[in-house]
Parts: sequence; structure tokens; C-alpha cells
Amino acid sequence: MSATSAVTKTVDVSGVPFAYREVGTPGGVPLVLLHHVTAVLDDWDPAVVDGLAAERRVILVDLRGIGGSGGTAPDNFEAMAEDAVAFLAALRLDTVDLLGYSLGGIVAQVIAQQHPGLVRRMILAATTPAGDQGPAATGAVLQAAIQKATAEGMHPKHFLFFEPTPAGQEAADAFLARLEARTEDRDAPISDEAVGAQLTALTTWEQGTSPSALATVEQPVLVVNGDHDTMWPTTGTLHLARLLPNARLSVYPNSGHGGIFQYHGLFVQQALDFLRG
Repeated sequence: MSATSAVTKTVDVSGVPFAYREVGTPGGVPLVLLHHVTAVLDDWDPAVVDGLAAERRVILVDLRGIGGSGGTAPDNFEAMAEDAVAFLAALRLDTVDLLGYSLGGIVAQVIAQQHPGLVRRMILAATTPAGDQGPAATGAVLQAAIQKATAEGMHPKHFLFFEPTPAGQEAADAFLARLEARTEDRDAPISDEAVGAQLTALTTWEQGTSPSALATVEQPVLVVNGDHDTMWPTTGTLHLARLLPNARLSVYPNSGHGGIFQYHGLFVQQALDFLRG
């Protein structure tokens, strides 16, 4: 079973169906992936998912109101984190590793602070602590990328995730081709209402004033990003690594918000090394 063929399943979470997929090796501590703003299950790079699944049981999930999951998406990260915790309880998982990318990295931060006993290790990719600049401008950045992509006949992720260099755009083409490899049982697209809720949550996150709470996160954390993230400045990634007491940092050259996809082979190697402890 691979990321492009994994069956989409649902589990009841307090009366609401949550859509999810599983790939990889049974047993051990599961690795749960939390994805970015506007994303659904099909937005996870199969090269990353299958690479991680070579050694781990990997679980992808649409939280409440996202993609194929029911309910209404909340407009704050505390509620998103509680939904994620409830999902894990529905699967009867009491210890997990987390990979949070972008918005999912914020959800992961909140889970680690509010439910420390649940998280063994954590990977935070292209994300930022509360109070750092970037998240509040996400709506404007998305809109500008959509307009540019429409004008140039390209995908917005060409501009959002990758550098405007030949190497960056070649990586974008390869990434988008991998996303299109799944041809059946594709997820439902995210709704405008859910995107609006996510953007509200991101604005509130940037207005936060207590990133020092990350000092309570004792778990080992791998923090990664590209060196030129134009969505949420890479300076936020560096700040995040400094705030976490047990963090290691990896910054990929000549890449942006989608650095883990551009350097998917290296990222998978580093992630598996880290998760092995």
C-alpha cells in the first residue's frame, strides 16, 4: 500500500466522521501528519509519505470540516488541537510522533503544550511560533499567488512553495506531478468556509504574545524549512528552534516553504534518523 493507493477511511469522533489514510509498517509509535492551510489528504507529497512509511506506520488526517471530514472547521488552533487529540483517541492511540507542516505545525505545537504525554517526538516544518510575522498575511499571499497562477497558466504552489529559479520550478513541476499520481478515491476539496476559519486562526496566532510557553515542550523536536520561505519568513523557523529547549534545526538551501518537498529524499532521511532517536 502506498500514498497513491491507500484507502480513505473514516472514524467517528464524537459523532463526526473524520477522514484519514494509513500507510506503512504496523506496530511501533505511529507518525501522524498534520497538513497546511487549504490542504486535504491529497496534498501530502507521496514521496515524503512513502519514504517515511518505509519504517513507520504513517497516518494522514483531515481534521474537522476539512476535505472529506464532517463538521465545521474551527477558527482557532486550540480547538483544532483538541480535534486532533480526539481523533487519536478514536483510533485508541495514546502515544504518537507528530509531523506538522505549516499550519499543521502550529496545531502540533499546541498539542505538545496541552497534551505533552501524548507526543513522543515531533517534526515541525515551515512553521512559526506565536507572535512571529507571516501567518496573518497568508490570505493576501494566497490570493496574489492564485491571481499570478491564473495569469500565467500555472499552479499557485509554483509561487507559494518554490523559488522562481529553474531548479525551484523544476522541483515544483515534479512535486505537482507526484500529487496528481493518485487518480482514484481522491479527497474532497477544502471549502471556502474552512479556508476562512483557518485564516482567522492564523491571524490570531500572529497576534499571540506568549511563545515562551514553548519552553515547556521537553520532547525532541526537528525543525526544518527552506532558507527563503516567502509565505512565512524563515526567521520564524529559526526563532522556533531557539525557543524549543530540545530542538535540532535543518535549513535547506535555495528553497522556500516547500523545502521538504524539494529536498524530499534528504528530508525523509533526516526525519527517519531523528525518529529512530
